[in-house]
Amino acid sequence: MGRVFAYCRVSTTEQTVENQIIAIRQAGFDILPSRVISETVSGSSKARDREQFSNLLDHKLEVGDTLIVLKLDRLGRDNIDVQQTIQALSDAQVKVVCLDLPVSDLSSSEGKLMLQMFSAFAEFERNRIRERTREGLERAKYEGKKLGRPAAIATTKLVQTCKSEGLSQSKTANQLGLGIATVKRHWNKVA
Repeated sequence: MGRVFAYCRVSTTEQTVENQIIAIRQAGFDILPSRVISETVSGSSKARDREQFSNLLDHKLEVGDTLIVLKLDRLGRDNIDVQQTIQALSDAQVKVVCLDLPVSDLSSSEGKLMLQMFSAFAEFERNRIRERTREGLERAKYEGKKLGRPAAIATTKLVQTCKSEGLSQSKTANQLGLGIATVKRHWNKVA
């Protein structure tokens, strides 16, 4: 049997993970303190963007280990991220236990069914995001808004002004806060 880890997360420094640790222990999981991974990071960040969680996935968890979380939102910022995280853990043959779900063992038959339902919801969410994006673009076009990158006419005028004042390309880049490649691109353009 593998090792058991717990991942606990809070969003602000005013919060503590103690209640999560207590709840996990009360659920019958006796986890070594060195295997309780905790961090303070916003729930709006992807699971892979969380330093301690990413370190746990990449360097600590092994085949046959179990990862316990109190709530499903500890595994990602949204349904899609949670689904991807659980799939990555499953592919690594790590058992995932989430204590706030009716089926806590996500590697059991019931847990796999729940994952399939999550997958359907994730696909639905992705499709809705695509639809809303397309609707927003169509509305913007209808309202006459210009889409895409703004024209670089203003940059060309600024570069040309610096050039006419006798500044070099590197001094122009420094003064305007632009990269030298951008300055070179606009150096001989007509504004």
